[in-house]
Amino acid sequence: MTLSEVAAALAQGGIENAAGEARMIFDAWGAPFLSPDPQSDQVGIDQEKLAQAIARRCQHEPLQYILGVAWFYRECYEVSPACLIPRSDTECLVDYAIHHLPPNAHFLDMCTGSGCVAISVLCSRPDCTATALDISPEALALAKRNAQRNGVSDRITFLLADALSYTPDTPFDAMLSNPPYIAHDIISTLSTEVQAEPKLALDGGEDGLDFYRHFCKNIFLYIYKEGFCSFEIGFDQGEALKMLSSEHDLDCKIIRDFGGCDRVAVIRAIAEDIPKH
Repeated sequence: MTLSEVAAALAQGGIENAAGEARMIFDAWGAPFLSPDPQSDQVGIDQEKLAQAIARRCQHEPLQYILGVAWFYRECYEVSPACLIPRSDTECLVDYAIHHLPPNAHFLDMCTGSGCVAISVLCSRPDCTATALDISPEALALAKRNAQRNGVSDRITFLLADALSYTPDTPFDAMLSNPPYIAHDIISTLSTEVQAEPKLALDGGEDGLDFYRHFCKNIFLYIYKEGFCSFEIGFDQGEALKMLSSEHDLDCKIIRDFGGCDRVAVIRAIAEDIPKH
């Protein structure tokens, strides 16, 4: 099949960005598809594998799971149905950490999934180290492979544990997380693609705030007083995070993503409560 034929098949299957996804399929599998003539026969692609990919995508299986990889920030990640698919929305969480972690910081990445948050931070901050935690053995194995793939495995420790029951022996300089934050009843209304992702990584409880509620209450078990927690949030959760933080005498700054939506909550001690050195 040619590039244009793959695009047509995807479009017929109801895929919105059919042309773009066809190019991604050819690119990921190494075909030299960027010829002057888009109708020309393409080489280097297993036609049976290509047909299977089209059939799976037309059933609205996420493209990243079909290809087995996803690009995030400046890195490439192995992905599978064991983890959330890394998305550009989360890049502002990574960007904040890169620019605000103190020198030689040791930070915690809670609910690490593919490992993309911790690993991309470490790739841009060679002075830092991380501990990455997840409840899923399959996700943690994936994150370990991604750390090796991106050259940071010597600066990251992996921990199999439940985020809501884990307490570190000593606090971290910061805690980062893209946690489950979708309200339980909303999940069934989401796209087929999103519903293919692990429910444990999506379901934030009745109102989507279970994770944040727990950590605002117990924040200084996880970070030093001068540290910060940086959490991805839903586009409509900024005010709720401010209220939760205020209830526990914490400062909360909301950062918007590239689309102008509330996306990251940075939570820390109120300035006068931070120890002076």
